[in-house]
Amino acid sequence: MPELPEVETVRSDLRPSLTGRRLVGVVATGQRSLRRLGGPGPLVEATLGATVRGVDRHGKYLLVRLDRPEVLVVHLGMSGQLRLVDPSAAEIPHTHVRWRLDNGSELCFVDPRTFGEVFVAHSGPGASRLPVELAHLGPDALDGIGGPASLARRLEGHRRRIKPVLLDQRVVAGIGNIYADEILWASRIAPDRPAGGLSPGELRRLRVALRSVLLAAIEHRGSSIADRQYRDLSGAVGGHQLHHQAYGREGLACGRCGEPIRRVREYGRSTFSCPRCQR
Repeated sequence: MPELPEVETVRSDLRPSLTGRRLVGVVATGQRSLRRLGGPGPLVEATLGATVRGVDRHGKYLLVRLDRPEVLVVHLGMSGQLRLVDPSAAEIPHTHVRWRLDNGSELCFVDPRTFGEVFVAHSGPGASRLPVELAHLGPDALDGIGGPASLARRLEGHRRRIKPVLLDQRVVAGIGNIYADEILWASRIAPDRPAGGLSPGELRRLRVALRSVLLAAIEHRGSSIADRQYRDLSGAVGGHQLHHQAYGREGLACGRCGEPIRRVREYGRSTFSCPRCQR
């Protein structure tokens, strides 16, 4: 599933390509991708003829700001892609929405598994201007948490294990299974530790790891794992999977202590960690 680094890679590529462009055509055929809207009508009405003013991100959500009250919101789900293509090229399979730009190119929402979605909303109040539909999200994992004290306040009182808490988008937005494992490995914290019981030193390590792991993944343009379904705006795969320290490395030596990385499968999700140096 695309997580914050993959979505940020798409956003950073999309902003210069889309800002200032006018949406002169909209073709929407994916009913499941438009499930929140009930069909293509609201999407066409809100975006056709609009000019893009900017492209933002909060957690795993992309927010395309228009010269209208509406905001175009895109969530990539498990296999979604945004692809900028020449309209003369063959249509990419599983394309559910296409916007024609005033320079002749097309922006396509592609989603083989159809867990992603596209919808329109209105900017909310405050500096982040998050739509009300996203008001349940916690602060952005990269830009919104603050220091260790702020992180401690978000984790305070949580009796749940630290990994499920990191995955809870209401606590912090943008972290999924891959980067939760990578962050916990980098901070030397076992994934089954109670989130509210971390020491001040552990919280400092966790805060440093949150930022450093996400920034490194963005630098490598995200992770494309075995299914290679995450692709950037041009269709290229990411490279951070070559730098994973825990995720997907079952049985391989830990890069710190040499102990084999352990995989635990629970509730349909795998967790990878080092049983020796993560405590």
